[in-house]
Parts: sequence; structure tokens; C-alpha cells
Amino acid sequence: MKINPAQHELLNPVETLLAQAKKANIDAFEIEAKLENGFEVTARMDDVENVEHHRGKAMTITVYKNQCTASAATSDLSSKALTETLQKAITMARYAEPDPFAGLADKNLLAYDYRDLQLSHPWSLKPEQAIALALRCDQVARQTDQRISQTEEAVVTTNHHYYVYANSNDFLGHFATSVHGMSISVVAESNGFMERDYYACYSRKADELDSPEKIAETAAHRAVRRLNARKISTRRCPVIFENRVAKSLIQHFISAISGRMLYRQQSFLQDSLGKTVFPTFVNIYQRPHLLSGYGSLPFDSEGVLTKDLDYVIDGRVSHYVLGSYSSRKLGMTTTGNASGVYNLFISHSNQNLQQLCAQMKTGLLVTELLGQGVNLLTGNYSRGAAGFWIEDGVPQFPVHEITIAGNLRDMFANIVAIGNDIETRSNTLTGSMVIGEMVIAGE
Repeated sequence: MKINPAQHELLNPVETLLAQAKKANIDAFEIEAKLENGFEVTARMDDVENVEHHRGKAMTITVYKNQCTASAATSDLSSKALTETLQKAITMARYAEPDPFAGLADKNLLAYDYRDLQLSHPWSLKPEQAIALALRCDQVARQTDQRISQTEEAVVTTNHHYYVYANSNDFLGHFATSVHGMSISVVAESNGFMERDYYACYSRKADELDSPEKIAETAAHRAVRRLNARKISTRRCPVIFENRVAKSLIQHFISAISGRMLYRQQSFLQDSLGKTVFPTFVNIYQRPHLLSGYGSLPFDSEGVLTKDLDYVIDGRVSHYVLGSYSSRKLGMTTTGNASGVYNLFISHSNQNLQQLCAQMKTGLLVTELLGQGVNLLTGNYSRGAAGFWIEDGVPQFPVHEITIAGNLRDMFANIVAIGNDIETRSNTLTGSMVIGEMVIAGE
């Protein structure tokens, strides 16, 4: 893998700390180092509000001695500072409680041979160019519809990261990543009522971003269509979660099958391995090695090689989401997910959102969720929502000031269909999702 001069800012100090740690009186150690560089521009109402450059570097060493663990971090990467950081970690480990489940990942699982996933695509964007893009986005949003009374912020951002992980099992891995983005939030106003909405686009490659015109127009249309929203009466009915909010349902599932929640017995999906949770047409799987993928990683934060993995096959839970510590607590083997999940796909039908609405005939289309009313211990789900009431298969009017409620176990089991309207520039790739029935609390 080609190394540029900036990356030596981390590799050289990591190698220095490696040499120091190998001479120390400890059982094992691991080192994480990160370098970040980028900037963000914010514009609002034809004015530049903020230009912020950020650059940071940090290194953390974790030491293991007699089943005791301690970590220390520093942003000063001089040899003297690294020595002091190592000694701090060693000293703290003497006072830590022993934990037989702590330690490095199994050496046989480490990514000694990993692919270059082409995750870094620098954007030769200058601040003045970013300002022009943000101002253009801001201007187009207000020109799209006379009911757009103001823009809250148009943001253009570019970030580059470099990551190094090493440990005492002679593992040293590193990779660079980039994330670029453009977004805008707008406010629409009519008859004294105001509604807000947004559109955001992120990608590892700048040339895959939507144009500022498309971003602005999409945000404006979303805000305008929410004007003159109504309340509806309390009822039970089918609910469609639009793709941008459907992601949260899948994320709740992933959290519920994560090792940390399971070994603490805080999940409603405790002991769910091999059991049916979704309808048989649902499959959920990760593909971490997609070239330039938004969620791709060659290895996790413990150096374990990432791999293709199925979490749900034909509706049944087939794997948990595990790192080394949680897998030991559960008497299992790490799945290489110490950093989370990577490029998570959900199977779908060949129906777009319009077709899903037509199939539902009557019900609620949810486009925004509010609040944090999700209990992963019980699965109880209750969140504020806004969206559109559907009759005869088409949206009739916007809806607000409602609460949707149910239980995640029932919601997952009652998924009727999943659309093909997938936002591919995301780590959770799902289309809109139809739930057979939920409680809508309104007037």
C-alpha cells in the first residue's frame, strides 16, 4: 500500500512506541493512532457563516498485565511523550481489577494479509470553491419555491482520515479514508405555519455527490410538501417507514444482537440465535470489502479481518455482532465487528415507494422520527413522527403531532414489504419498509 508523507506522521511514532512497549514488563499491548484533516463551510441566507479547518492526531496504547487492563492517550507524538504515555498505562494497570475476558484478539484471526479497499479519494477542493458551492446550494433552495422563507444552513465538508492499528502479536495495519458531503436545511412558510426539512449527501468520492442544485431542490420540495399538515385521530393502521427513517429500525436490530447488549442481558433478542425474528423473505448481511464502499473496512479496531457475514437468513438470526471481549463473555468467537457493522444490506422486493403506497392503500407514510422512545430491553417502541396520510394508494395530506407505537419484536415480524428505493451512499442500505400495523396516537 502506498504511503504518503503525511501518513509517516503516524507510522513513525507507532513504530517508536512498538519498540518501547516490546521492552516493557507487560504481557501484551495494542496501539491505535488516528490522523484527521479537513474543513467545513457553512452558508446561510446569502452569507458565509463559518469556515472551519480541523486537523488532529492522537495515539492510544492499551496494556495488559496479569489480566489487568489500562489505556493512556496522547496527541504529542514525540518519543518522550510516547514513553510517558506508555508508563502511565503500565502504572494504571497495576491498580485495575483483573478481567479474564480482556485481551488481544486471537492471533489466528488477525488481518496479516488485507486488501486495499480504495477508501481514500482526496478532493482538491479549496475553501473558496467550497464557499461557492454552499452559497449556490443556499441560493437555489430559496429560488425553488417562494414558500421557502429561509435556509438554516448549507454545509460543504471534506475530511481525510488515516488509521493505524498495531499490537504485540506482530500485527501492524493501516489505511486511509475520505468522506465528503453536502447538505442543506430549509424552512418553508405558509399561512403563518412553518415546516423544516433537509437533504444530505455523503460519499467517499466527491464526484459521486449530488449537485448543489439537486440537494437544494430536494430539501425545498421536502419542506414545502409538509406545509398545511393536519392531526389525525388515534387509530391502528399500516405504516411505511421511508428509507431515510427505515435505517433506524435495522440499527435497532443490530444493537439488540450486539455482544455488549447480550452479555449484559439487556436485549429483547436475548438467545435469539437460530430463531425467527423477521418474515422469511428478509435477509440481512454485510459486505465489508466493497471497493470505496461507505461502510467498508479491511479490519476492525482489534485488527481482526472483516468478512462477509449473514445476520439474518430467511428471517432467522444466524450471527450476533461480536468483538473479542463480548464473544469471550458469551463463550463464542469474534465476528470481526469490534468497529460495528460494514455495508449492511437488507433484501427487498422490486417495488419503489410509490408502489409500496399503492399496495398499502390506506395508512401512514413516516418521513421523520422524533425523540428516543426505544427500549432495547423490552423492545417497546414509541416515537414522535411526521409524514403523510395515504388513501387510495397515494399521499393525501401531510400529518404531524402524532406518536407511533408498538414493540420491535412485533414490528420486525410484521414487515410486509421492503422497497428498492435504496440510498447506496450509506452504511445501512435499506429501502422503505412497510409494517403491517402500528398504533398511531393522535387527537
